[in-house]
Amino acid sequence: MKKHRLYFIYKKIEITRLTFDKGTILIKGPFNTPYSVFDPRINGYRALGLDYSNIINYLRKNEIEYEDRVPNYLIAIHKGHYNSNSIGKLRDYQSEALTKWRINNMKGCIVLPTGAGKTIIALHAILRTNTSTLIIVPTLNLMEQWFESISSMVREKDQIGKLGGGFEEVKSITITTYDSAYLKSSYLGNKFEFLIFDEVHHLGSDKYSLIGEQFISPFRLGLTATIEREDDKHINIFRLIGNIVYKKDFYELSQQKHLARFNLKKIKVSMLPHEISRYNRTIYEYKQLLRESKIYYPLKLEKLIIMSASNVNLRKALLLRNEALDIALNSQAKIKELEKILETHQSEKIIIFTVHTKLAYNISNRFLIPVITNKTKNEERNEILEKFRKSHYRVIVTTKVLDEGTDVPDANMGVILSGTGSKREFIQRLGRLLRPKQETENLANLIEIISSDTSEVFTSSKRNKAIRKVHGG
Repeated sequence: MKKHRLYFIYKKIEITRLTFDKGTILIKGPFNTPYSVFDPRINGYRALGLDYSNIINYLRKNEIEYEDRVPNYLIAIHKGHYNSNSIGKLRDYQSEALTKWRINNMKGCIVLPTGAGKTIIALHAILRTNTSTLIIVPTLNLMEQWFESISSMVREKDQIGKLGGGFEEVKSITITTYDSAYLKSSYLGNKFEFLIFDEVHHLGSDKYSLIGEQFISPFRLGLTATIEREDDKHINIFRLIGNIVYKKDFYELSQQKHLARFNLKKIKVSMLPHEISRYNRTIYEYKQLLRESKIYYPLKLEKLIIMSASNVNLRKALLLRNEALDIALNSQAKIKELEKILETHQSEKIIIFTVHTKLAYNISNRFLIPVITNKTKNEERNEILEKFRKSHYRVIVTTKVLDEGTDVPDANMGVILSGTGSKREFIQRLGRLLRPKQETENLANLIEIISSDTSEVFTSSKRNKAIRKVHGG
């Protein structure tokens, strides 16, 4: 009997394979997705890490067989190793914010004023997700503050890491800076399931947006007091994190006594005669140079800087503009008015704000007041703030360095000697005064000292729009 042999030819069935590569997802196989683009270097398709969840949903919805080698999440801290009682209970509005974020698939931004307890909401979000978490902050000082907050609720401290400022610890819960996250995102992008962006308005910049794009993390939380950016790039944030899921302003919270009530007072002072003469002469020369360059309309600083790169007259105009602003902001008349305020309010805890480092040191030397600038070392800054907290110091003077990223102890009065037109800067300074106080003194005072008949009047009006919006004006 003749035997017949049956030959079966097996053809290997190709499936779509997903792998992580330097902040992107490589897609190889018979199918790709609408979220990817062809990369001729690998003869395959590549997508942003940001689109990982969308890609998985697309493949499942279309019943496409795939192999997923993308996630490499760090092992989460065991639930039993959390000490949840240490972080306290949420207030009503904080609980509402967390709920809104949770039902939005644990994505989105929470906008609350300084002192409203955004950090405690984030700590409860960490407990809720119970997964590997990366917390991204703007400053090393704020990185330390977050580390202390996380340490208070985690029993095993070796599960918490710091990345940046000389630290290279990647743990289940890691705190890092925007700069370090930017440099490491292509490596870290598939290691954390949950991202928390503190002061999330930073993420909107072209540089830091890369962080949000290179991480595959499905859970994302953005925290800030003021999400809008002057350059309108906060639109990037919504793409990378999600929309605003909860928002309350400081006026609402102060009405509900969660924050201190506040008064805003403007004091306009006339510059000294020689200052007025210098200011007017400088402004005249500035406008004359603009006219010679055939510019007859108000020119924004950013545009003037760009145009001055190729125009000698506009370079001179830029210098004159800065000189005029310097005269107005640093008028001796302001110092005399400040002296009156310090004498009148000797029982108040006061923070004096200025954008000029030189002026901050002049005030410090004249009134023997501790000063904090970008030149102040961390140890000295912490010591000054601690003594201010304990009322060993009643008054401190600072530049923009305390506008964000530092936990400033309670003060009940602020004096703005100089500032920009930024609404964010103004709200952050006001926020330094609005932490809840004793009922009998539940009132914060913010005083602006402005040189009259100068561009500073317009600048003050511009930043005060934040207040007028809140009051419905």
